[in-house]
Amino acid sequence: MKLRTVMLHTLTIAALSFITRASAETVLRYTDHEPYGNMRTKAINDIFFAAIEKESQGHVRVEAHWNGELSTSYNALRTVQDGEKADIGIVVPEYTPKQLPLFQIFKSFPIGPNSGEKQAAFFQHVFDDMPEFNAELAKNNLVNLEFFLGYPAAFFSTSPMTSLNNLQGTTWRTASFWHQAYLENVGGKVVKMPWNTQITDALKSGTLNGLLVNLDSGDDIQAQKAAKYIQLSPQLWMGHVYLLTINKARWDALSAEDKAAIRRAATSTQRQIGPLLDSSLRNMADSMRQSGASISWLSPTELQTWQQASRYQQEQDKWVAEQEKAGFNDAGRILKQVTTALNQEMYK
Repeated sequence: MKLRTVMLHTLTIAALSFITRASAETVLRYTDHEPYGNMRTKAINDIFFAAIEKESQGHVRVEAHWNGELSTSYNALRTVQDGEKADIGIVVPEYTPKQLPLFQIFKSFPIGPNSGEKQAAFFQHVFDDMPEFNAELAKNNLVNLEFFLGYPAAFFSTSPMTSLNNLQGTTWRTASFWHQAYLENVGGKVVKMPWNTQITDALKSGTLNGLLVNLDSGDDIQAQKAAKYIQLSPQLWMGHVYLLTINKARWDALSAEDKAAIRRAATSTQRQIGPLLDSSLRNMADSMRQSGASISWLSPTELQTWQQASRYQQEQDKWVAEQEKAGFNDAGRILKQVTTALNQEMYK
């Protein structure tokens, strides 16, 4: 009887200890619309999430759900905002322009800094020194924990391109309303099509003559098999930022220690984003060349030609007028601040 009592007492203590440890652990459910394995998702999981566990000494753990398991890309803002299915997740501003109008500014520039490090520094400067962006997220019950960058844009064409300032007689597909306007301003016709492998079929059949899209998305659908003439540059600005956000109520409920651990993880992750983008871009371009694509790196003169021909400042003025008409009178002022920050990184 005494032995049985001792054993029961020992098991009870062990069970209570397990429950205490389990209840002390902070688990954050994460949603991502892409499968794990590309540059961004590996950086998030292998660098940022690993750093969170390390900085918190295992107290904070991320339960990752990939490939749209919890939410699609277009519903991610609402999913994290509600906080029922996921606590944290990737929000792409381009997919929610009404909820995040300010974030649309980033894609309004045809060219940008010439390295991943400078691009990361630009976004960090914006988020640190321009409170309007974090305030816009707060209105949507979101807090940004970290941002991640995508590959630069690239022109995929079914025939060699001699100039970027005259695309008369050609038909293109691009997603961003900014890029649609730029292509039209240089004489191209833009059509809207769902993003899937049917685009590659349209390139093969001649329905499409080209794509203006981030390099990795083109590679995802193997667009280079039908449009093998690819022009790109680190400066061919995409402005495509991935916000890794957390439900604001969930963030506010975290302990000061947990918040500090996550912030330290974000700081260490930030230092690795730029170099990772640069090396990944070179590797992808080399891989595409080896598979038969014709890769052409745009010269500074060609980039300037594209910037001038796009008439981007005209399109920015139109956007500001639309925002002011909708009651957002600070749009012009904030655009000027973002322009200044971008130029500082481009020309320093």
